[in-house]
Amino acid sequence: MTKTVSDFIVSRLYAWGVRRMYGYPGDGINGVFGALNRAEEKIEFVQARHEEMAAFMASAHAKFSGELGVCIATSGPGASHLITGLYDAKLDHQPVLAIVGQQALSALGGHYQQEVDLVSLFKDVASDFVHQATTPAQVRHLVDRAVRIALANRAVTALVLPNDLQDMPYEDPPRVHGTVHSGVGYRPPDVIPQQEDLQAAAEVLNAGERVAILVGAGALNATNEVVAVSDRLGAGAAKALLGKAVLSDHLPWVTGSIGLLGTEPSWDLMRDCDTLLMIGSGFPYSEFLPKEGQARGVQIDLQPGMLSLRYPMEVNLAGDAAFTLRALLPLLQQKENKWRSDIEKKVADWWKLLERRAHTEAKPVNPQLVAWELSPRLPDNVILTSDSGSCANWYARDIKMRPGMKGSLSGGLASMGAAVPYAIAAKFTHPDRPVIGLVGDGAMQMSNMAEMITVAKYWKGWSDHRFVICVFNNEDLNQVTWEQRVMEGDPKFEASQGIPDVPYHRFAELIGLKGIFVDRPENLGPAWDEALACDRPVILEVKTDPEVPPLPPHFTIKQIKNMASTLAQGDPNQRGVIRGTVRQVLSSVLSGRDK
Repeated sequence: MTKTVSDFIVSRLYAWGVRRMYGYPGDGINGVFGALNRAEEKIEFVQARHEEMAAFMASAHAKFSGELGVCIATSGPGASHLITGLYDAKLDHQPVLAIVGQQALSALGGHYQQEVDLVSLFKDVASDFVHQATTPAQVRHLVDRAVRIALANRAVTALVLPNDLQDMPYEDPPRVHGTVHSGVGYRPPDVIPQQEDLQAAAEVLNAGERVAILVGAGALNATNEVVAVSDRLGAGAAKALLGKAVLSDHLPWVTGSIGLLGTEPSWDLMRDCDTLLMIGSGFPYSEFLPKEGQARGVQIDLQPGMLSLRYPMEVNLAGDAAFTLRALLPLLQQKENKWRSDIEKKVADWWKLLERRAHTEAKPVNPQLVAWELSPRLPDNVILTSDSGSCANWYARDIKMRPGMKGSLSGGLASMGAAVPYAIAAKFTHPDRPVIGLVGDGAMQMSNMAEMITVAKYWKGWSDHRFVICVFNNEDLNQVTWEQRVMEGDPKFEASQGIPDVPYHRFAELIGLKGIFVDRPENLGPAWDEALACDRPVILEVKTDPEVPPLPPHFTIKQIKNMASTLAQGDPNQRGVIRGTVRQVLSSVLSGRDK
């Protein structure tokens, strides 16, 4: 049988190490699907319920495996559906290749059905490389460049394949002028800054008396190095949300998350430090970093474009976090000071406060308690995912990461709907590890219920069947509701915020999974035990109180005024808002008295 362009594409991707694609079929990409079928499962195809979810899976595949994520879709609507998930990969600097179909070459420009200018559509999200193939001899270098650029730049790339081209006989480029002869292979270099820059950074860090460290996803493979540098400097360390798994929360000097979803110790760390070392983080909210001029700064980042972007750094080190920290450590002086002991006391007090807040009475279940009860039950090698709604607050604050755990969510894009496709990709990349996802009911209704059908299709092929999706059912788009109240000073807009009450646990049973329902706080711990011991995937639905406020680590005058304005105008859930806020604030006051 004649080797087609699609056959070549599949074999070339295999040569690049691709072993899995996520996507959805359609006639605009059928040539490639035929080649996948003929390749006899050399590359596994995972069928999502929607192309957007497939792109989220490809992004999460890259995050949890360190490999290239690949998603595939048909022309027109299939291709356009990928965009949100691809932006998730772009903004979180993940290598992802999108392969999309297109109408026949002879029809392009004819206002044909499903004809969309896909190169223009993908031009921003795949700004490093997007091309449409037009001849068989061109395909080799397009595939090679798309893969190599995605891996080298940690970027999204895209290939557009007209459907007639997919079935043409493949031919190598001839040895004539005007052709390109590319090859397979890429290994990332060990990127280390210049010695004089390392020395300059050491001088800044050695001079500091109160050193604060902020780590992000760029430090995920540098845990031991971060710990060693922090111990040498007597520093405290905060974590951007994508860097939650960098450091164990059982280390007494780790202050936890930073930002609106962050902790009081992280706020105090940044407020009081005289030196800031930022490692692999693009944390966007400068108001949670030291005031400009307060602290001397050193930043380490693999991407030079991210250096000195959030805070004016004195020394910028372009390099891999682990290699750079190893080179920096011998230049650093051992510090012995009161700074770290003060941090450790604040961290210990904070965990006591969180426990008090989690056990504060709510109607019916305090959402903080969901994460608090889960945390000590987490299996050692668990992979965690979270939605970007209010449950992300409790994931950020109440979950204690331990060494060996992984966790992620949609960071830079902060998109709803990523938790379940992330969890699915986590299970495909690590089928021997337990996976737990925390999801709001808004995201569950938006797209994630459908992806539980994907779980039902594939779970029996996973060697470890522990897969739990916990749904926070509060009948409210809760994060935005609180943003309306606190950020805008407006009462809850019932028409936009209230959502239907759906029996998610019963849906699980309908599709052959396990469903568990909790509406009493005393049943929560046993429910987690049951879910984690189950022989099949589980939807754990918890009826949570929407009026438990995700309190920021620090209130601004504007936020206080906005909340007062909300109450003055009359919120539809006025009593609940006052009750929930007062209880949470009182827990802080009472905790302070206990110190």
